[in-house]
Amino acid sequence: MTIALDRSARDSSSVVRLLPDDEHNRALVSNSHPERWVNPTPRWRYHLVVIGSGTAGLTAAAGCVAVGGRVALIERHLTGGDCLISGCVPSKGIISAARVAAWIERAADYGIRVAAGTIVDFPAVMARMRRLRAEISPSDSVHHLKEMGVEVFLGQGRFTGPDTVDVNGTTLRFARAVIATGGRAIVPTIPGLTESGFLTNETLFQLTELPKRFAMIGAGPIGCEMAQTFQRLGAQVTLIDTASHILIREDADAAEIVQRAFVRGGVRLVLNAKVTAVESHEGAKRIRIDQGGKPLEIVCDAILVGVGRAPNTDGLSLEAAGVRSDKTGVLSNDFLRTSNPRIFAAGDIASPFKFTHTANALGRMAMINALFWGRNRMSRLVVPWCTYTAPEIAHVGLYERQAKERGIPVTTLTAPLSENDRAILDGETAGFVRVHLTRGTDRILGATVVAAHAGDLLTYFTLAMTGKRGLASLAGAIYPYPTQSEVIKKLANLHRASALKPWVKRLLSTLLALKR
Repeated sequence: MTIALDRSARDSSSVVRLLPDDEHNRALVSNSHPERWVNPTPRWRYHLVVIGSGTAGLTAAAGCVAVGGRVALIERHLTGGDCLISGCVPSKGIISAARVAAWIERAADYGIRVAAGTIVDFPAVMARMRRLRAEISPSDSVHHLKEMGVEVFLGQGRFTGPDTVDVNGTTLRFARAVIATGGRAIVPTIPGLTESGFLTNETLFQLTELPKRFAMIGAGPIGCEMAQTFQRLGAQVTLIDTASHILIREDADAAEIVQRAFVRGGVRLVLNAKVTAVESHEGAKRIRIDQGGKPLEIVCDAILVGVGRAPNTDGLSLEAAGVRSDKTGVLSNDFLRTSNPRIFAAGDIASPFKFTHTANALGRMAMINALFWGRNRMSRLVVPWCTYTAPEIAHVGLYERQAKERGIPVTTLTAPLSENDRAILDGETAGFVRVHLTRGTDRILGATVVAAHAGDLLTYFTLAMTGKRGLASLAGAIYPYPTQSEVIKKLANLHRASALKPWVKRLLSTLLALKR
């Protein structure tokens, strides 16, 4: 993100500007990095020092004060982290607007005539997002944290020893610490990319004018969500990836449904392609591509890069604390403990699951394990996730290929939404619910949902897996009619019917024959 910082080496006050510099962003900054904030004077050795105020850091700090602990929270930019500033909140803000635009475009399918000349006001869409983001920011604000009992230090935190951290020349001593500094967008090494200019998720939401021709490099979750969104908002989007289809890590059938939706919506897909160079010419950007040995050139007005994340370990002086790290982030064990037994790591800095909800769970786990000799294991978490395209793809647990790679015999059941009454009535039949079971049992290994609100439907499976309940437990509930959730009951009933042993079927048939 572009944040203008003007801070002396020891002064905790600073001038922070988040672009565009409007009333909404000024309100957000006043909550997340107040201009005249003065760091407190440390009065004691803290039970917990947390570096980073994203979701993991906020959860760890709030948990510590909730049990009466003394906690210091260090943040060099804006409290709330990526989720609030450049992740979940702003992206879903504009995704919701894009979905309204798509509904209007399809209105005739539902017998509704929309007046000619209906347009997307892109500056208004972005202003709405910034307004809503600012409205959400008080819950993560510096002043709210202070009211909770958290001592907030604004500035760069760096370790000076195994149990000390320096912030703008002030030393904080701790019994335990949590590193929760998150990650940032990876910038690929492409000749001419930096010189030509590009966007990442950290700068994308600063846009106030819609790029007419928008190229996006990387067809992972960020690239796909934004490709469909900006296409719906009026841009001509080209999505580029080295893989043969989008969302390569997801269930192939699920990804294919979303890919077809992209093509129907007008997104141009350039797959099996490698970007070799970028040039600027007469105000436009030219992307040179090698697609299976054939040269291709794409001309665009803006480029979004979404090819992965890198850990924020810069400036932490981890070596001074004896904390090991590598290119993936801070190295920690299953209990989130680093190579320094006093220091733990949580969130994107130390987890392969880079989601806000996972960071929340890990922040709480790190706090408990650090302060109360907890033995909670990261490997025992049941982690769901969702990509907010239309339709959404949500998943939890193992994919079928992963189960087979581990030598687990699998039974896979699929129920299409095309047979669900509510999906038919809503015009949302593109999708399915799929569950993977240990063969011969109803133990759920994993599940994938493709639907308009797949993330909501997936929760049924997540709860069952967390509570170690089988698929049969989802068959006994009464589901309201008509809802798309009924497809889950249908899936459970499919398993119930297939699980009947032949001798049981014969017995039931005999009993029925006796009823005359």
